[in-house]
Parts: sequence; structure tokens; C-alpha cells
Amino acid sequence: MLKIELRDGNFVEVEDGSSLFDIAKGISDGFARSVLVGSIDGKLESLNKKVEKDCKVNFFKFDDPEGKEVFRHTSAHIFAQAVKRLWPEAKLAIGPAIENGFYYDFDLDYRLVPEDLEKIEAEMKKIVKEDLDIEGFEVSREEAIKLMKEKGEDYKVEMIEELPDGEVISMYRQGEFVDLCRGPHLQSTKKIKAFKLQSIAGAYWRGDENNKMLQRVYGTSFEKNKDLEEYLKMLEEAKKRDHRKIGKELDLFMIPEEGPGFPLFLPRGMELKKSLMKYWEEIHREDGYVEIETPIILNRKLWETSGHWFHYKENMYTVQIDEEDYAIKPMNCPGAMIFYKSKPHSYRDFPMRVAERGRVHRHELSGALHGLMRVRAFTQDDAHIFMLPEQIRDEIKGVVKLIDKVYTKFGFTYHVELSTRPEDSMGTDEEWAVAEDGLRGALEELGMDYIVNEGDGAFYGPKIDFHLRDCIGRTWQCGTIQLDMQLPQRFDATYVGKDGEKHRPVMIHRVCLGSIERFIGILIENYAGKFPVWLAPCQVKVISVSDKYNDYAEKVREELFANNIRVELDDRAEKVGFKIREAQLEKIPYMIVVGEKESENGSISVRSREEGELGSMNIAEFLEKVNKQVEDRENVNFDLL
Repeated sequence: MLKIELRDGNFVEVEDGSSLFDIAKGISDGFARSVLVGSIDGKLESLNKKVEKDCKVNFFKFDDPEGKEVFRHTSAHIFAQAVKRLWPEAKLAIGPAIENGFYYDFDLDYRLVPEDLEKIEAEMKKIVKEDLDIEGFEVSREEAIKLMKEKGEDYKVEMIEELPDGEVISMYRQGEFVDLCRGPHLQSTKKIKAFKLQSIAGAYWRGDENNKMLQRVYGTSFEKNKDLEEYLKMLEEAKKRDHRKIGKELDLFMIPEEGPGFPLFLPRGMELKKSLMKYWEEIHREDGYVEIETPIILNRKLWETSGHWFHYKENMYTVQIDEEDYAIKPMNCPGAMIFYKSKPHSYRDFPMRVAERGRVHRHELSGALHGLMRVRAFTQDDAHIFMLPEQIRDEIKGVVKLIDKVYTKFGFTYHVELSTRPEDSMGTDEEWAVAEDGLRGALEELGMDYIVNEGDGAFYGPKIDFHLRDCIGRTWQCGTIQLDMQLPQRFDATYVGKDGEKHRPVMIHRVCLGSIERFIGILIENYAGKFPVWLAPCQVKVISVSDKYNDYAEKVREELFANNIRVELDDRAEKVGFKIREAQLEKIPYMIVVGEKESENGSISVRSREEGELGSMNIAEFLEKVNKQVEDRENVNFDLL
């Protein structure tokens, strides 16, 4: 008998040679049906893996990241098997699970078209119905090469030949299909019932443009059809909300051909950005931040001191000035260190909360660029807080409250993740213990639920990440709090303590919005362009019924403009219905229509995007209504998916 420790700390005894599935079944039949994969002493294994010694066992369901990955990796194998049945001449490359799905690359002379995806899906359904056992086995390097050569799988042969002599090769078999794979996989094909092939793309073998272009098919899969339908519905909604499409329709921004990855904000987009940053300024002032602006270009010596020149140079734009190497900053933190060291400090100066809307430039590959979400130039709402060790917990709590205030203002919910010391960390055990205790303690004192990512912190310190959820269910990692124990040492940052001696300050990096450009992209998609009044680039559109009333319409516009309302006038010689429909498409919160009646009695006819027709009112009454919405920064109601 073997002694098995379960996730909850309880122990069970099982016979030597029992499989993970047997152990799960011993817990309960229902539990065994719900789990997809297990682990033995931390190593992920298929459920048919046998235990041969006392060990610790965990099980994972579809809701767990490990369960999703194995489920979708198995889906990729079923897809590849279907392709081989339909086109036996296809040569397989790689097929991993990815976030929200899977893909498989293959070499096939026949060019797939979207209609072929339905044919492949039909074959996949047959494979699922066949309930094929999925069996892992190991062979020698030589046997693996021989097997794959016999099958004509040239790409698999190439991968195996690069492995060292004597390497044991892992493979998986389901029916007639055999693939080179580390695994693990599900026990059989029968669980993969809800899946969808989504798109066809080209992909160079191994990502090298000098290699052959292969075909790549993306797909996704879920345990339940209901979840698949909800996911596909979310994708359709996301397409409608694409910030690049809405940004063009609403004249917010453009990405010029002359500057791929370098956004150009248009006048309306700048109004949106200014409104966002006005809010940012107010809340940072309330929280006692000072603001600085550090140089865009700094010399090589600085970047060598910070470590970026050696560890991040491929992502940096460099330039020579007076025969000396300089870099355009990819990060703001070294500039903050220059500020800190510009004069001596005492323990009485702390905490120092130093904010910066810092413009940074990073070299991104052209294929990775995506509207405002992935760019080469962006602005971080950075802040660096210098403090005493005993102030860590309170400062972290202050930042968490600030981030919560911001996300709540925009109607976002979020979850928090704490990432701890990685294997390649720098610093002493004592430093890491103090840092992790500070972050964890702050979260616990605030009563916040959080997920722990063991070993996933930065090499210089642990961190807290905030993953916000938008109104259609997507998550975005924006806010982060990182405790840094390296930069103060690298820059020899000190302060004079109560004892009159020099000490090293504690430093945290934090962003709230993250990249301001990316956050605006998220807002565009979250609101689908229907911004609340306080953020709307154009808050009011004044529409004249005909040319006769243009003078009065202009007078209304001038009065609103004088009262700090973002207002535009539509006095074109078009039918009023056409102008109203156009304003509706522009998602403008208020339309003011003026004609004979309004010009005679000095009133306005108001139509609200949210409330419909509001009827006739005077300008003072309307200003009071709009100004209150702006002052309160009222949000809009979402129809959640």
C-alpha cells in the first residue's frame, strides 16, 4: 500500500500501481468524472499514470488553468488527427494549447478555405464519438526518428534530430494517430464535445521568415456547449467593439503609415485623453503625490547602471549624440532614481510618492502591433514610492485603495494576483521575506481575496497584479505594484536614518492605468464608444433645423462652450433627421435641436442618448444637469454578457 497526500492535506492509502484516476474514483465517482488531469509531486500527469511510491497528488478540473491547457492540447491532437484523415499527405509541425484555445501548424499543398473548417469539425466529432484511448509511451531517439520517417513527418524528424543522443522521446497515440508530444493528455477523446475551429492563418516554420510558410488553424474548446456559445458570443461582441474600428468612426486616433506602432491622437481623442488625465491628476493630488517629468533620452552609462543596456537592449531605440551612446527610455524608473539622488534625504522625507506620466518607447515586432493595445510609443502613469521598511504595508494599502477607486469609477470588477520569489531572484532571504510579508499583509489587512503565483515575481522583487474584467467578460492586466530591492542598490540610493547613519530606502514601482493609450483602447471597447458624459470627447451636438436658425444655434454653442462644455455645431444644409441619425452614430450623449420655436423663446430642445427625448428646457437648466454628471463623473449602465 502507498500513502498518498491530497491537496487538502488529508492522506489516503492505495495499492501500489494504482492510477491517478483510481485515486480520484476512490474519493468519489462524481469527482473522478469531473477531473481532467492530475499531478504527482508537482509534475502534471495524465489520469492513467500509475503511482509507484508515497507522494503528493493533486487533481485539476476544467476551471483550473492546468485543466484547460490539457483539455485544449488534447483538442489540438484531435484536430491534427482529423486533418490527417482528410488529407493524409499533410505534414504536421506543432500544435500547442494557447490562451483561450489551441492551434496547429501543418504543411499541405492544398490551401484550406473557411468552408473546409466545417469538414474538419465533422471529422473531429467522429473521433470524439469513437472514444479513442489516449496512450502515452516512450521510445528511444533512434526509434522515434524511424517511426516519424516512416510516417513522412519531416518536421517531427527535424525536431527529434535536434535532441541529444540517448534522449528518451515521449509520444502519444489515439487510434491510428501518433504524435510527438510531452503531454499530458486526457484519458480518451470522448470529453472534447464543445469545440469550434475559428480561423486560418499563415505561419513560418519556427517563426523564421527564411523557412517555409505553413498553414495554421486556430480553434477553441470547452467542456460544455453553453460555455462555448457564451465565448463565441463574446468574440462577436468584441468584433463590434474593436477599438480600431470605433476609433476611426469617432475620429479618436489613427496609426499613420509613416509611423507603424506610433499612435496619432486626433482632436476628439485628445479631449478624451485630457478628461481621463484630469481625473488622474485629481486623485493623485488627493493622495499626496508630487509629479515629475524625466528626460526621454539618457546616456548609456545610466542604462548600464540600471541593467537595461544588458538585459533589454533589443527592445530599446538607441542613438549617438556627440559620439556617445544614448537610449530613448523604455522605462521611467532610472529617471526617477536621478530625481531621488538629486539631493540628500532623511528618514523624515518618507514616504515620497513621486508620479510621472512618462513617455516610453519600446521596439515591438511589426506582427505584434495592435491598434492602441500594442504600440511602440506610449505613456505610463508611473509612480515610484520611496519609503522606510516599516512603511511598506501602509503604502501598499494606499496604492491598492487608489487602484480600486479608479477601476470602480469605470465600472470594472477585478481580481488580484500576488507573485512571489522566482528561482533566478536577486537579494537575500531576509529581504524577500520582508517584501513578500509586506505585500501579503497589506492585502490581508484590506480583506482582499487574491491568487498566489508561486515563483512568478520579478527577479528584483515580488509584485501584485490587478486583472480587470470588462463588461463583456474579458480580462486585462493593467495595474501592478512591484517591490524593487535592486535599483536602490544599483544606484546607491541612501537616506540618513534616526541613528545618523546611511540606510537604503525601500522602493516600489506602480502603475494604475498602465499604458494610458492601452487603457483608452480598453475603455473604447468596454463602452463600445458610448462614453459617459464626463469622458465623452463631444458631450453635446447642437443641430439647427435649417439655415434660418444657424445664428441662434451658434449662440447656443458659444454659451455652452463658455461654460466648459465640449460642444460641436452641425449647421450643414442637410435634413434634420439625417443630422440626428449621424449624431446618434457618433454616440454623442446629448443632442440639442433648435428651430423656430426655440429661437423665438430662447429655449433648447434636448435629446439624451440614455434617456431619449427630454423636451424643451432653458440653457441654464441644461447646464446644471450636464455639469452635475461631469462633477459626479457618473458612469453609464452596462448590459453585461
